[in-house]
Amino acid sequence: MGDSGGSVVSVDVERISFGGKEHHIQTNHGSVSVAIYGDHDKPALITYPDIALNHMSCFQGLLFCPEAASLLLHNFCIYHISPPGHELGAALILSSTHLASVDDLADQIADVLDFFGLDSVMCLGVTAGAYILTLFATKYRERVLGLILVSPLCKAPSWSEWFYNKVMSNLLYYYGMCNVVKDILLQRYFGKGVRGGSTEPESDIVQACRSFLDQRQCMNVWRFIQTINERKDLTENLKQLQCRTLIFVGENSQFHAEAVHMTAKLDRRYSALVEVQACGSVVTEEQPHAMLIPMEYFLMGYGLYRPSQINCSPRSPLNPFCISSELLSPESMGVKLKPIKTRANLKA
Repeated sequence: MGDSGGSVVSVDVERISFGGKEHHIQTNHGSVSVAIYGDHDKPALITYPDIALNHMSCFQGLLFCPEAASLLLHNFCIYHISPPGHELGAALILSSTHLASVDDLADQIADVLDFFGLDSVMCLGVTAGAYILTLFATKYRERVLGLILVSPLCKAPSWSEWFYNKVMSNLLYYYGMCNVVKDILLQRYFGKGVRGGSTEPESDIVQACRSFLDQRQCMNVWRFIQTINERKDLTENLKQLQCRTLIFVGENSQFHAEAVHMTAKLDRRYSALVEVQACGSVVTEEQPHAMLIPMEYFLMGYGLYRPSQINCSPRSPLNPFCISSELLSPESMGVKLKPIKTRANLKA
């Protein structure tokens, strides 16, 4: 088990009102930004995004779904952790600053939990962020109640991923966030159907993401790519996980095989794989509605339910009495879902 150890000090945060604010916390492994939404007396859900993204570009689509927002904010206080230098308006990280390892980033999360007085948490991560949260769960097993992973990484980089990361790193270093880098990242995030082509325009979410990437500090992104490209294989540690795991992966994700590999290595009694059809890696943005029903059933295993007073649309998974039987079929949901079992209860 890992040990966060040492002192954790906030550089500019008052520990009074956490609602809807961004906090910069100085941990034992550098500064980290945490944006907090909801009632901090509720159980904690922490999120971690993919390379070059933050909570506004990686989880906004999911949380802009009224049903998902109601489900999550009814049950959790959400702590959005950004990779170093990825938060909105981030300053350039000095070149003299130590380049964090994946273990450093996992330990940062433990420091954040210590600062906010959080014991155990639910985790939601996308691709590189899913890797960091999985590593955190293997090092601090008693602090993770459950994992919701989207197109996760768990092995060392394949040759092709390593090569593309090196190409992006070199381009970022010499040319900044140029169009080639943005195109590589957009292919990483989204399926071809929303990226458009010679005859089809890019979808609104891809155009918004492209615009967002223009606002990134390119050398901060370079640093995170360097870190992720040096990651270790977690396969042998997956059986040690003591929490339930729900994995989503887009049918057209570059990391589909890795998600299937990870699912096969987890304890099948406490894990499930949801394949989202006609979707890329960042399901939270491209097809967030496909996540709603599986997440609700996953959270039911912890005794967490929808708010009973909400007025739901017929599409909503939060009110089964409004759903026709046709909508409950996997084909209509756009997913392939395997059964989920539980052995843990959530501690409020």
